[in-house]
Amino acid sequence: MSNTAEVQCPRSVSNEDRARAQMYQLLGTLLGNPPSRELLNGLAALQGDDTPLGSASRSLAALAERTAPGDAEREFNNLFVGLGRGELLPYASYYLTGFLNEKPLAELRSDLMARGIQANDDVKEPEDHMGTLCEIMAGIITGEFPCDSELPSQKAFFDAHLAKWAALFFTDLEKAQAAVFYAPVGSLGRAFMAIEADAFAIQ
Repeated sequence: MSNTAEVQCPRSVSNEDRARAQMYQLLGTLLGNPPSRELLNGLAALQGDDTPLGSASRSLAALAERTAPGDAEREFNNLFVGLGRGELLPYASYYLTGFLNEKPLAELRSDLMARGIQANDDVKEPEDHMGTLCEIMAGIITGEFPCDSELPSQKAFFDAHLAKWAALFFTDLEKAQAAVFYAPVGSLGRAFMAIEADAFAIQ
């Protein structure tokens, strides 16, 4: 699982699915590491509209334009690292059970094994980290992994590992005390997950 903002598409995908994969990859990148100057510059060029997703994109662009990489890194550490732990614990196990490394992680690992998806050896976080789950969704959509990448497969992964807690996590990020740059990241994630949930619900 990479930490790049660009999604390579081994198979032909629609423009809509490519955009979905890029949004998942962006969220995964922002939750996995502090943003680089290059990424901040790219985010500053985001366009928006009057939808919740578009409004969050505009807010993120405005903050990215005036946020220094060092400030973003300090904020990232306060939110997700901290001294012992950050303000938020972005893991499915914690959100669903109140503890780390619990049944949701075991179920995810079984699913990943069945799909032939393996984490990179240099990834130290448990696989149920929200950033990792977003990157996996991006890879499933684009056919990066050996598993079935069609819509039913995407829906199955989303329903099993994201639907029950993604909206709550991104709402918590949106409202976190330490969140300035990351507040609109929370808004973006919350709006995007709502769109995904609605779309999968009618499949």
